[in-house]
Amino acid sequence: SKLQWSTAISMMLFAWLFAAFWSVMPLLGWGEYDYEPLRTCCTLDYSKGDRNYVTFLFALSIFNFMIPGFIILTAYQSIHQKFKKTGQYKFNTGLPLKTLVICWGPYCLLCFYAAVENVMFISPKYRMIPAIIAKTVPTVDAFVYALGNENYRGGIWQFLTGQKIEKAEIDNKTK
Repeated sequence: SKLQWSTAISMMLFAWLFAAFWSVMPLLGWGEYDYEPLRTCCTLDYSKGDRNYVTFLFALSIFNFMIPGFIILTAYQSIHQKFKKTGQYKFNTGLPLKTLVICWGPYCLLCFYAAVENVMFISPKYRMIPAIIAKTVPTVDAFVYALGNENYRGGIWQFLTGQKIEKAEIDNKTK
């Protein structure tokens, strides 16, 4: 079934309000922002590790990492089952969840470690790596979708070259 405009707008509005809620909470006193170790931009202040930080971290990780991960897992398992029934595999359904875990996993581990131990002994350059990887997620997701979906890939090829890829050509290239 096709997605209705009203549903799409409602989902988009929810996503923006959800993101605004979690980004404003440190400004209102739950959690705290500080400069990243190399002072290029700001991130959660994980140097304190107090109760305020720990409660914010656990709520943030549950609502922004675990629940979305569960939704991605169940949604793409459902898509995989449909592909299995029809025999038409259009893209790797495991990639979106793997991307989430690989890109956000190191940052989450660093934040969780900061909740129980002092992370200041780790070099600022090394503490920046998980944050940089996490910030690449939108770009990585775009590439995963673009390169993993045969219809989208065919559209990109047609846009760049003006040539339409026939179904047989796509099947030969993916095998």
